[in-house]
Amino acid sequence: MNTKYAALLLALLLASPAMAEETKQAPAEAAAAPAEKAVKGKVLESMSGAGYTYLLIENGQDKTWVAIPESKVEVGQEVALQPGMEAKNFESKALKKTFDSIVFSSGLVEEAAPAGIEGGTPKLAGEADKPVDEATLEAMSGGSSRAVVPAASEVKVEKAEGENGRTVEQCFAEAEKLNGQKVRVRGKVVKFSPQIMDKNWIHLQDGSGDPMKNTHDLVVTTSETAAKEAVVVVEGVLSKDKDFGAGYRYVAIIEDAKISK
Repeated sequence: MNTKYAALLLALLLASPAMAEETKQAPAEAAAAPAEKAVKGKVLESMSGAGYTYLLIENGQDKTWVAIPESKVEVGQEVALQPGMEAKNFESKALKKTFDSIVFSSGLVEEAAPAGIEGGTPKLAGEADKPVDEATLEAMSGGSSRAVVPAASEVKVEKAEGENGRTVEQCFAEAEKLNGQKVRVRGKVVKFSPQIMDKNWIHLQDGSGDPMKNTHDLVVTTSETAAKEAVVVVEGVLSKDKDFGAGYRYVAIIEDAKISK
């Protein structure tokens, strides 16, 4: 798989279990291509399913279907949506509807990118023939993705021991200094997504950080497994501004982590 396409898949895979499950059940048959212009206009239709809100946008003579992370958008509302990726002949199993063409956008232009992540315009040059489906798009959201960062969990744990022990908040605050260094973090597993780009992806929270800035949720990649809700210690290399392409860049992420209790 081309690395740019893999990056986009990662960026769109980590958010909703509902879509990930749909991917397992039935592979999709849609082709993806970059759509680099923002979509602006009046909302003619609005419907939600599998973690997305689907909008039919009218701009002059043009009508465009756009999917964004589930949001409250009213019919008749004037909106401007981030550029995204266009899918042809896309079947939404949740809506039981096939779209001749639909753009998957990260959301309203006015909305800020999710915490812990800095986003840009997704690009998928040269990959117009690659398959893409609702489940894959949804599964890749999450800790990266200008998508849905898990809400703050009711947890308060002690910082991991050792000189390299850090809280989740410290990983973000000290990302510049810690870049390329091994760190240990103790926290609660609030989300576990297995085997995406040959890695398991964990969202870790310890009660520190600011949910309004998304510095409360740290993404960790590993070859090991961890049960959701378990409190674990992860140790791996912290990367600052890790860019997976497609406009998805983590302010701080721990990679290739070892897990212990």
